[in-house]
Amino acid sequence: MTRKIIPYKPHLVQLARELRNISTLSEVLLWQYLKKKKMMGFDFHRQKPVDRYIVDFFCPELMLAIELDGESHDDKFEIDIYRQMRLENIGVHFLRFTDLEIKTNIEGVLQRISDWIKAHREDIQYE
Repeated sequence: MTRKIIPYKPHLVQLARELRNISTLSEVLLWQYLKKKKMMGFDFHRQKPVDRYIVDFFCPELMLAIELDGESHDDKFEIDIYRQMRLENIGVHFLRFTDLEIKTNIEGVLQRISDWIKAHREDIQYE
């Protein structure tokens, strides 16, 4: 089986690279636990172009996006919901965490991610 490939807008590659270079503390903290297949052997990417957006973290095998909501999202609730709905319509699953959750309860965040993977990895559809 092969995983589903989601095309993305080519101009997003440079923007994603720039975002990786100015990561927030929460992104850096969570990345320490997701990189190099540390999360249950799954390969996560950070600041990954998906469709016409960039998601904070993405596992293509699980079709799982992990979004960290900090101050930059405060005035963008409706935009974030639309974006998430659009990506969910093409098969992307979402987990959302706040900056505060990452900074004060990283163990709980990691447990929620692990629990989601355990509950959904058998359900993932490949094309």
